[in-house]
Amino acid sequence: MPALTLDRDRFSSFVGRPLSVEEMAKWLPWLGVDTDEIGPDYVKIEFNPNRVDFSSYGGVARAFRGLMGWETGLPKYEVKEGKIVLKVDPTVAEVRPYVVSAVIRNVKLDYDTVRELMEMQEDLHWGVGRDRKKASIGVHNLDAVEPPFAYTTSAPNEVKFVPLDKTEEMTLQEILEKHEKGIAYKGHVDWASRYPLIVDKLGRVLSFPPIINGELTRVDSRTRNLFIDVTGTEPNAISRSLNVLVTALADMGATIESVRVGYSDHVLVTPDLTPQQMELRVDYANALLGLKLSETKTIQALQKSRLDARRISKGVLEVLIPAYRIDIMHEIDLVEEVAIGYGYFRLKPTKPTTVTTGREHEVSAVANYVRQIMVGLGFVEAMNFILANEVDHYQKMRRKAGKMIRLANPVSTEYSIVRNDLLPRLMKNLADNKHQAYPQRMFEVSDVIEINEKAETRTERRLHVACVSSHPTANFTEIKSYVEALLANLDLKNWEIKGTKHPSFLQGRAAAIYVKGRKIGVVGEIHPEVLNNFELENPTSAFEIDLQRIIKTTR
Repeated sequence: MPALTLDRDRFSSFVGRPLSVEEMAKWLPWLGVDTDEIGPDYVKIEFNPNRVDFSSYGGVARAFRGLMGWETGLPKYEVKEGKIVLKVDPTVAEVRPYVVSAVIRNVKLDYDTVRELMEMQEDLHWGVGRDRKKASIGVHNLDAVEPPFAYTTSAPNEVKFVPLDKTEEMTLQEILEKHEKGIAYKGHVDWASRYPLIVDKLGRVLSFPPIINGELTRVDSRTRNLFIDVTGTEPNAISRSLNVLVTALADMGATIESVRVGYSDHVLVTPDLTPQQMELRVDYANALLGLKLSETKTIQALQKSRLDARRISKGVLEVLIPAYRIDIMHEIDLVEEVAIGYGYFRLKPTKPTTVTTGREHEVSAVANYVRQIMVGLGFVEAMNFILANEVDHYQKMRRKAGKMIRLANPVSTEYSIVRNDLLPRLMKNLADNKHQAYPQRMFEVSDVIEINEKAETRTERRLHVACVSSHPTANFTEIKSYVEALLANLDLKNWEIKGTKHPSFLQGRAAAIYVKGRKIGVVGEIHPEVLNNFELENPTSAFEIDLQRIIKTTR
């Protein structure tokens, strides 16, 4: 989890009153963070990746003031109307289509603040931007350049500039090939014929997103005015990243100023710090928390979590959520805010009214046993989200899209469907770990959701196991031996492996797995086209088994 070291004196200045390390260590965990380390004059906390607003002193301090009751309700941030324009060239639509921006005036920076700003930027890149793929942030010294600005594209060898931390000019292609940041993130743009750039009125380069800023706009302790750009492939991700960043800078005493972002067919004025609105049923919150809070008490609890609320009907509240709280997406998230504002330490544990005994569910027992077997065979366990996308799940696996459960309002195109098998995500794991040593052997034991064949309105949750083995000599014989070892350790009898055809596997090197005549899975060598789709160079063999069918077969 991401971490933040809170210096006692500096944190006290943000909170607005003196604090001791003991007070910080006592109360900070009730915000939902973990105390990683307590020193003589600091407390190091770890926060959940969804709470990226906790990546700055200001973000933690405003929540802390609310928890202590020193300052409650929705924080107010003013966005002054600015005159700076960022013009968007239509050519960026092919590579990195979206951008938002802001100007920060009169910011007071020192060594600690600059370091905090850079660390917060990287936390946002990881927590929201998916390692700069969905969103990447550029922070620039506004006084070193001349507006208006343009978000445009350039051929790989058409433009030269001095990238951050270098002294010589480099072309965009040279940056991707030689600069450490270019090597790390080139996969986001190197497939395109033209690369994105942000330039000023005189054509000077501010940024080559999502790779590197220019040395021209380096931010240091003497910088007083900032120009911020956030580019990406997801509009929500870039807007949320900008909101978190500018509100944190406002908490440092700076002024937020808007930028007019001009697309060919419309103009956006950013940032937009309009609070989000959601409804909360008081009875729903009380039932989940085991409380009997009135509407007034519930509102007070929400205000201590730095939200605002008002009664709109009997037992129903309209809740205002600040723009930096990008983690609140469902009514259940508001219930958590009620619990934080009320105080977890005030909740009293109760004993069940009936005496019961329990035991491990059969499916869980099988899952844990299979995990032990796979680890014993030398595989490393992966844990992926149950949400996936059609491109990875079907297109890259050379499969026709079948019946699937689609999300009605997906937050991201990366998570638009519910997966019905495990193998595509394991292939994605291999693609994400190409820089690691080989051989790579990974497995996952987890649930998938299938649509009932007889009644399409019904879904069925099933337990699967899948594994991949990737290295220069991976082949069918090897992966078949792993399947046989797994089935033997499960003490299964009457199983057999027969040749079959499968679009994700090489013809002649794929087989179906049967137990007592019933098909339970598939095994084979991954098709070269699938390897190319995931940009994998080594041969890869894999299998996937429906453990639910094994359980039914062996009863």
